[in-house]
Amino acid sequence: MTTTALDRIDIKILNELQQNAGLTNVELASRVNLSPSPCLARVRTLEKLGVIDRRIAVLDPAVLGIGVTAFIQVKLEKQVQLSLENFTRSIDRLSQVMECYLMTGDSDYLLRVMVPDIDALEDLIVNKISRIPGVLSIRSNLALKRISHKTVLPIDLNQPVQIKSCSSNTRRADHPAKSHYNTASQARFDGGMGIDASCTLDHNVASF
Repeated sequence: MTTTALDRIDIKILNELQQNAGLTNVELASRVNLSPSPCLARVRTLEKLGVIDRRIAVLDPAVLGIGVTAFIQVKLEKQVQLSLENFTRSIDRLSQVMECYLMTGDSDYLLRVMVPDIDALEDLIVNKISRIPGVLSIRSNLALKRISHKTVLPIDLNQPVQIKSCSSNTRRADHPAKSHYNTASQARFDGGMGIDASCTLDHNVASF
């Protein structure tokens, strides 16, 4: 593993691509005051280092009729390696789960899920999440309104940035480097602070 320092131009490139991953190389070069060739070389280096993960389109859930966001706390019967791995594999198969975090505290996992309506949320909890082997209890909180939503990571031009890069053969097999302009604009935690507590559903999985 090696450590690489990003300069101001690298950070400018990352900030521009986080705002608009659809920029052409010529457009990007113009915005960061480079000629196209060195700009493209920098982007490819950032991709190779794993700083740029992938390019995505950020969709509007309301337009698509996906109107319910919920935060789900899951507790396992036993926090052993096999149970953790099995839960992770099972959650990865559920397209409604936008984010999943292994937590400290009373719950083992925190999920952010998005579904069209309450019936779909009930189906997700009762027929999918609760049936994952090892799940002991589930607690869900509905978000009333999204207050803030960001996909741009806060990279400060005035602060040095050191990244740790691994050789390509040591990267996770299920997370390969993507090619050409794959920007790391993944959705961050979806504005859950202060908006998720008005409607709570508690589920003892043993009762299903």
